[in-house]
Amino acid sequence: MSMITATTWVPRGFAAPFPTRYVFDEEEYDRISKLAKLQLDDAKEELEEAKNAGKSGSGAEGEADTPGNGVALGKSNGETDDDLKEYDLEHYDDDEQEKDDGEGDTMGMFGNVKSLAYHESNADDPYITMQENEEDDDEREELQVMATDNLVLAARIEDEVAHLEVYVYEDEADNLYVHHDIMLPAIPLCVEWLDLPVGKDAASKNGRGNFAAIGTMDPDIEIWDLDTIDCMYPNAILGQSGGEPATADAPKKKKKKKSKKASNEYHVDAVLSLAANRLHRNLLASSSADKTVKLWDLNTTQCANSYNTLHTDKVCTVAWHPKESTVLLSGSYDRTVVAADMRAPDARPHRWGVESDVESVRWDPHDPNFFYISTEKGIIHYHDARLAPSDPALSKPIWTLQAHDESISSFDINPIIPGFLVTGSTDKEVKLWNVQPAGPSMVVSRNLGVGKVFATNFAPDQEVGFRLAVAGSKGSVQIWDTSTNAAVRRAFANRVAPVEGEVKERLIGVEEDDTDSDSEEELEAGGEGGPGPDRWESMEE
Repeated sequence: MSMITATTWVPRGFAAPFPTRYVFDEEEYDRISKLAKLQLDDAKEELEEAKNAGKSGSGAEGEADTPGNGVALGKSNGETDDDLKEYDLEHYDDDEQEKDDGEGDTMGMFGNVKSLAYHESNADDPYITMQENEEDDDEREELQVMATDNLVLAARIEDEVAHLEVYVYEDEADNLYVHHDIMLPAIPLCVEWLDLPVGKDAASKNGRGNFAAIGTMDPDIEIWDLDTIDCMYPNAILGQSGGEPATADAPKKKKKKKSKKASNEYHVDAVLSLAANRLHRNLLASSSADKTVKLWDLNTTQCANSYNTLHTDKVCTVAWHPKESTVLLSGSYDRTVVAADMRAPDARPHRWGVESDVESVRWDPHDPNFFYISTEKGIIHYHDARLAPSDPALSKPIWTLQAHDESISSFDINPIIPGFLVTGSTDKEVKLWNVQPAGPSMVVSRNLGVGKVFATNFAPDQEVGFRLAVAGSKGSVQIWDTSTNAAVRRAFANRVAPVEGEVKERLIGVEEDDTDSDSEEELEAGGEGGPGPDRWESMEE
């Protein structure tokens, strides 16, 4: 089984042109030891318990097998010692001393090993003609990321192995490939890109970085450096495992964590959503199955505040207001959406209600007075944040849209083209919408062959504004250039450059093994394969 649970884009210009290799030195070992202090303490404690149990068990066996029981146990200790004396095992590892310096060497062809010449660098050795720099140059060229490339991050679970894949998308070459990947400790549920150096690389609070925050089924949030290849351990951990190394209280804290009792310092259940504040870059919001929302300071990697009363059920989505940098929108399985000012945790926030469990929320990037809500029943709600009801049951959206028959697992608003909306559902369909003042109208609906759709994200840059990343239960990522679709070109004709002649539709992906988790469903449906012209529809057709 292979599936992708979440994706996100990295804007152009943030990735290092030449990523560096991970270096595991003494300093890095000390850093990892501090970050993993709780796990190490627990492991030592379990090891001591196992040793004590082993000693008590062997002691009992020894008493049972004493010679007093009348059982012959073989040779006595004295006889055994006499047999081993001739081998002199006590001095087995000692270096042999040369009895006579004048005697010839008995080492055969290696007898003159002491006379060999050693060079600190291979460049100083006259017998090495092929220098290492040639191989290094080839490797650097393979790993190079151009200024016109976009990175796409995909959280994948494959055969019970979880990892984050870092794709490079070359728009001009129609090329998408996996640049490198990062192993994860548990099933990933959400991923957020960060432009601030965090952890060991946080030399400057105003510096520029290329990092990813990842939420998994574990309560901890891991932050990884995307410009470092073959990392063994994250740059920072937001949660109990990443806290300051405690003393004797650490094992007790671990037990509290297992009880899943809400804490003000860290999450105690799966992390379902992450949102980076683009105006206050050191702030990261997270929501969890423990029913809380937490605010993290990336400069200190500590929890700045915990909001435990916003919702009464699992909080599955959070989004920062694009202009009001302290206002956070959150949605929950309690069927409510809350807009709260993070500066006033005790104030009563604005609250809206919907007909079923909330799946995701988004602010309108082109008019931040409005926001979108997607629900489990496949409905999109469009609300005015200034018209908050006195009671959630009295909520009145500007408009509602029955976009899908099944749950809307993902949707996005294009940050470049106003009114361009995409929805993805567990019904395997991706739909594009044109949102106008009178309401939304469907432009095109298409099955892109990714299975149940779990992630839909528009590219963040002007040059690739029409590119859409889609992924789902089949474990494949597809980049769809929606500007090459005829229906999209008609709907957004004023935003698409005119092209003479027929335009061939562009859908770029990576070759994947046939590990479709929904293969049985496909066979039952008649064995329909990948996307084709006869499998998508538009309103005009």
